[in-house]
Parts: sequence; C-alpha cells; structure tokens
Amino acid sequence: MIKPSLEGKARKCLREGKDMQGTFRLAYLSLLLAFSLALFLFEGLIPLPFIAPGAKLGLANLITVVALYTLPRRDALLLLLLRIVIGSLLGGGPTVLAYSLAGGLLSFGGMAALKVSSRFSVIGVSLAGGFLHNLGQLSIAAWAVENWGVFAYLPVLGLCGMGTGALIGSMAAGILSKETLI
Repeated sequence: MIKPSLEGKARKCLREGKDMQGTFRLAYLSLLLAFSLALFLFEGLIPLPFIAPGAKLGLANLITVVALYTLPRRDALLLLLLRIVIGSLLGGGPTVLAYSLAGGLLSFGGMAALKVSSRFSVIGVSLAGGFLHNLGQLSIAAWAVENWGVFAYLPVLGLCGMGTGALIGSMAAGILSKETLI
C-alpha cells in the first residue's frame, strides 16, 4: 500500500480545518521554523541605514503570518517564540531578545485578534502586525531609556512597518492561495 505524501496530508489537514498531529505536526513546525530562521538571518545581511539603527524588513514574519493561517494559534505562537529565542541566540543577545519579544508578541496578539474578527484580509492583518511590531519595540526602547521621546520615531517607523506588513501580507496571501503549501 502506498502512503499518501506529506504534501497531500498537509493539504487535506488544511482544507478540512483539522489540527496536524504527531510526527507530521513536528515536521511541519520544523520546516516553518527553519524557513523563518533562514529569512531572519538573511535579512540581517541587508543594510537599512536610512530608517533607524537595527531596522529590518521583517521577512521572517512571512512565516509567522502563514503559520497564523495554517496552524492552531498555540502552534503559531510557539513557532514565533522559538524563532525569536533561537534567532536572538544566533545573531543578537539579550537586547535583541527583549526588543524582538516585545514587538513579536504585540504584533502576534494584534494579528490573531484581527484574524478572528474575519473582517480583515491577510494583507490587512499583516499590515497591522507591522505597525504593532514597531510600537512594541518603541515601548521597550522608551522603558529602557526612561524617555517617551523615542515615540517621535513612530510616524516614520509606523509607516515603514505598515509598508513592509502590506508586502509580507501580499506574499503570504499568494502562498496561502496555492494548492500546495509544502
């Protein structure tokens, strides 16, 4: 008897709205984690000196958005947390961890809430996530320097976050519209 392919199982689970279980779930989460870490490390090589120190495009969030739409919320959150912790160990340290957690958790919470409402497209959800990520990181910066003046960066960083969020959302929508995800 021929076993169905991993791709076929993924498509069937996603189409029927079933939770993935066991080895298949672990393999799918591992692939998404590997993709998100690769994007995280790749975008670290792209200099963006004109926006703000340490600014990134947020390419790894593409995988977070896809996970939010293809996995149970707890698994998507686990994926995000693993990417932040491992990414911080590979290319950052405690400061990067703090900023990434603040931005990532605020962004994830907002995107999850907007997705549940069913009033927003993938692009709209991701756009809000880009803005909220920057808001979370500015909040940590304001707390760290004990000065709310850092929020003066919010108009510029907020617009950049919404722009990259829309781009990430467009790519995620394209991925999610495909028959095969793996």
